[in-house]
Parts: sequence; structure tokens; C-alpha cells
Amino acid sequence: MITAIVFVKADVARIPEVAEQIADLDGVSEVYSVTGHIDLIAMVRVRTHDDVASVVADRLNKVPGVQSTETHIAFRTYSQHDLEAAFSLGTQA
Repeated sequence: MITAIVFVKADVARIPEVAEQIADLDGVSEVYSVTGHIDLIAMVRVRTHDDVASVVADRLNKVPGVQSTETHIAFRTYSQHDLEAAFSLGTQA
């Protein structure tokens, strides 16, 4: 499983509609509206790098109101469960 984090700059007047359309795309697991220099963060979870390209370049970038994207591929996932286990190493229960 490949996870890509996609930063989306969108037309400010259309952020809710853009977010909903992106969330409806196959391969997009969730979309967050955020503060800062970007407007939305889309989480893409797919099987191959070609699938990332298909979701981002072929579909997400073509959603009306998307102005630009920046895609980051995750190397490794650290879940809350993993972090708790790491910090509890060596402690007595």
C-alpha cells in the first residue's frame, strides 16, 4: 500500500465543493480543510506508484477549482499504537 499526502491549493470560493469532489475520487481516503499556505490535504492510498499518478495527475488535478498540488509519498507509517509501544519499552507493568 502506498500512501501519498497531497497538498491542494484551491479557489477559495469553492473549497467545500472542491474538497467533496476530491473525497469522492477512488483512491482518496480522506480530505482535510486546513489553515496556512494550502487549503486542503488529501490522503491517497493506492497499490502502485502508477495508481498515485492516475489519482493525482489524471483526476484530482482536473477537479474544477484546484489551482495546484504538491504530492508527498510516505516512506513509513508511525501509528499512535506504534508510538505507545516504543515509549513503553523497558518499563515494568
